[in-house]
Amino acid sequence: MDYNSDRSKLPLPEYGRNLQNMVNHIMTIEDRNERNRAARTIIDIMGTMYPYLRDINDFKHKLWDHLAIMANFQLDIDYPYTPPSPEFFNTPPLRIPYDNNKIKYRHYGKTIETLIDKAAVYEDEKERELLIKLIANHMKKSYVMWNKDSVTDDKILLDIEELSKGKIKCTDMVLTETKDILYRNQKKQNTGNNNPGRKFQKSDDRKQQR
Repeated sequence: MDYNSDRSKLPLPEYGRNLQNMVNHIMTIEDRNERNRAARTIIDIMGTMYPYLRDINDFKHKLWDHLAIMANFQLDIDYPYTPPSPEFFNTPPLRIPYDNNKIKYRHYGKTIETLIDKAAVYEDEKERELLIKLIANHMKKSYVMWNKDSVTDDKILLDIEELSKGKIKCTDMVLTETKDILYRNQKKQNTGNNNPGRKFQKSDDRKQQR
């Protein structure tokens, strides 16, 4: 029996072995014109296999690239596009530069640390105080959401002082009550779970007929 495990590996399995056999065959055609005509026929077949991709930009270009890959870049024909080189596929991708910045308190996030740095050097005193209060309330909300526990205003303000390296000190600031934060979170969850379709449910006319 002829098993797939005994056959050669397909460069592009999505096109199937029959199409791969066609590509292998045209590589044996000696006449160049005949080889070009056979290649165009294979491209038409490949396009018919995936008609929903015709709207994609450079669809034909992709098909000719696929033909070159299936021929192991050894098919000598008149390509309408410059075929890719084997080196393009053997070159490893560029390394993604990951951000290695350490976050002091993960439940606050890196954005809060950036905002605190901006607030520490803000010139307008009134707007600076308002910005710090907004940051502090958001930190309190994040703390409650992550730790599922209440937190004092002093703790939040001390964290701001620590994250700002002592540039921000506001021990007398009053923040939103923890119970109000929990209430708002619960209210949002309930609003998201409600089914708006039930509010306008049509009444049962059978009860009125009785």
